[in-house]
Amino acid sequence: MNCKIPRIVITGAPASGKTDFIQWLRPRELFRDFIFFDELARSLLTENPGFRHDWHEFHREIYSRQIKRENDIAGKPFVTDRGTIDAFAFHPETMTAVGTTLEREYQRYSLVIHLGTTAGLGDELYRTDTVRRESRAEALEIERALTGGWGGHPRYRYISPKPTIDEKFEAALQIISDEIAEMANI
Repeated sequence: MNCKIPRIVITGAPASGKTDFIQWLRPRELFRDFIFFDELARSLLTENPGFRHDWHEFHREIYSRQIKRENDIAGKPFVTDRGTIDAFAFHPETMTAVGTTLEREYQRYSLVIHLGTTAGLGDELYRTDTVRRESRAEALEIERALTGGWGGHPRYRYISPKPTIDEKFEAALQIISDEIAEMANI
């Protein structure tokens, strides 16, 4: 991996604000030359609700599509709503099934921003929808799995949930800005 080319993962459990955060980043000057990837899981579940009954195939498909789209833009900076390791956090058997390791996957990305879920702030702030139906307890379990998967990445940064989304987004943006500046100086 070329450390001078930012390849940024935005991860988090349900109700962490990943998708909104990525939309919030898009118009900023810092990201003018970046490619943005939307979350694959939501689109696959919408496209084929039957995946809910075959998690093995679902997570292999996510991994395969994620690799393809990253490889298709080789050499260009990107921000992605989830990375390859997210598939392993949700379904650990996928790592063996696709024949990879955490260390190999860490090398794909220069920075990982983990946005904490509002599930940790209580029922009044945690929301579900027709696609993301996880309970608060399930969301917190996913958060732990994501931390376990991504936590060994050398540039893993966790942003704790905050009462306001602006506070959380500003904190994450500051970290990304600092990390991009540091990468440029490597």
